[in-house]
Amino acid sequence: MSALLASPVLWLILTLAAYESGNWLFAKLGQPMWAPPLLIALALLIAGLLVTGVDYATYFRGNALLHFMLGPATVALAVPLYHALPRLLAAFRPLAGTLLLGSFLGAAGAMGLAWLFQLSHGSILAFGTRAVTTPIAIGIAEKIHSPIALAAALVGFSGVLGAAIAEPLLRGVKSDVARGFALGLAAHGVGTARAFQLHPTAGAFAALGMGLNGMLTAFWLPPVLNLLMR
Repeated sequence: MSALLASPVLWLILTLAAYESGNWLFAKLGQPMWAPPLLIALALLIAGLLVTGVDYATYFRGNALLHFMLGPATVALAVPLYHALPRLLAAFRPLAGTLLLGSFLGAAGAMGLAWLFQLSHGSILAFGTRAVTTPIAIGIAEKIHSPIALAAALVGFSGVLGAAIAEPLLRGVKSDVARGFALGLAAHGVGTARAFQLHPTAGAFAALGMGLNGMLTAFWLPPVLNLLMR
């Protein structure tokens, strides 16, 4: 049994099965915003790991292929953005200002909350990565010497939570550009997936917000934190 639980193929299959189960249950419940498919899948996988006693490193080895595909999938989001290029140029200034503010608040706000609850030094640093997509968060975590597993978990949880909370808050916003960009900034990959369900333009600008926020945060966060820690 222990050899089977340590098998990478098993956890890849279980991850895909958990996601499909999340989609099925989400549809059966009437697609409630408080229970998106990824949150259901996450709960199922966490329960499975706790019951079997399998550590995160073993689970991650089984999903190395999915982790690798995050990169190409993120790059592919540039295709719908290209089709929305005229609207991007028209809204360049407000989007640039929103990006700068969102990048800073996304990292500083999360770290401030972790500090307020008196979490460990490494945990506070990991919270700084929560507003960017997983591949970038892992890279930042390595540079600032924070727990990589915690950073990846925070990204996933904040994405699901952000997508669930942001959409009702943005319901009064009529612009697909504004809604999509805000979802991409606040909830990265999960928010982008939800934005594509709302409208192709919203999805394109969510991809833009996610990508630019990831690059900008990766540019300024590690050197600033390393400077402060000195």
